[in-house]
Amino acid sequence: MKDVENFFMKKSLKKIAILAGAAAIGLSTAACSSSSATVVNYKGGKITQDDYYEAMKDTSSGQQTLVSLIIYRTLKQQYGDKVSSKKIDAQYNKYKKQYGSSFSTVLSYSGLTTKSFKQNLATNLYSIAALKDLKKPTAKQEKNWWASYHTKTTVQHIVVAKKSTAQTVISKLKSGTSFATLAKKYSTDTATKKKAGKLAAFDSTDTSLSSTFKSAVWKLKEGEYTTTPVKTSSGYEVIKVLKTTEKGAYNTKANKKFIDNQLYTKWASNSTVMTKIIGKVLKKADVNIKDKDLKSKNLLSSYLNPSSSTASSTATSSSN
Repeated sequence: MKDVENFFMKKSLKKIAILAGAAAIGLSTAACSSSSATVVNYKGGKITQDDYYEAMKDTSSGQQTLVSLIIYRTLKQQYGDKVSSKKIDAQYNKYKKQYGSSFSTVLSYSGLTTKSFKQNLATNLYSIAALKDLKKPTAKQEKNWWASYHTKTTVQHIVVAKKSTAQTVISKLKSGTSFATLAKKYSTDTATKKKAGKLAAFDSTDTSLSSTFKSAVWKLKEGEYTTTPVKTSSGYEVIKVLKTTEKGAYNTKANKKFIDNQLYTKWASNSTVMTKIIGKVLKKADVNIKDKDLKSKNLLSSYLNPSSSTASSTATSSSN
């Protein structure tokens, strides 16, 4: 499930995944400690934890913090035994290594501390465990995914700035000039021009190449090249397929494992799917918000009743 975990890792610092930040810990303390405890003193008065709680619960950020905390706690209760502290630390250390000396700055800029960021990572991993437990790929889904999948393919490419130059390259290929010779002469890709324009093998799950580039590749057979320039963000490209690999049957043990991993990665990036998963977790936990003001806000409705929330949102948008 590395691909699924990596997906959530990429989202964590951007706080796109379910957040359980430092504010959640603050609200938790405010809500659960003695209401008479003092948070701030000033001449002639003080602010108690109860004052702070009453102020926070009326704000959208305070309400979202509570939702995040509920999700974190219920996920941990049901799937905490599926995620070890070593696994959380391992992901944390990957980020720390990736950002090096600027890691603390990145955390601070994202409004996170070491503790809250690790809690965020834990929430993500618990979410993955819940997804795997509550949503299983069907044979039809596996078969359909495999049908659209393109296996490892090796290509050569030549990148140029002008369409007319790409057309010149194609004309020279048709007249018999080798791809390697043309790549060396015309290509602006310095990383591949001296290697006959050859790229590392890739498949349709590769995200480093544009969909336009890959679509052009999938239309070619071994030995064929594009006869019209392919426009990408790099310029105009001429692409030749050197080698493809056999796909094989979808239902072999190795292929099914690979397919399921890709399906889970896809579902993990689908907010509708993950909202339903979290909804199932919350329903199982039988969450009951006791504070009457917060209860009236229906804070969990988007998870517990996603279809009605969507309809309500649509109606509100239409009336504005």
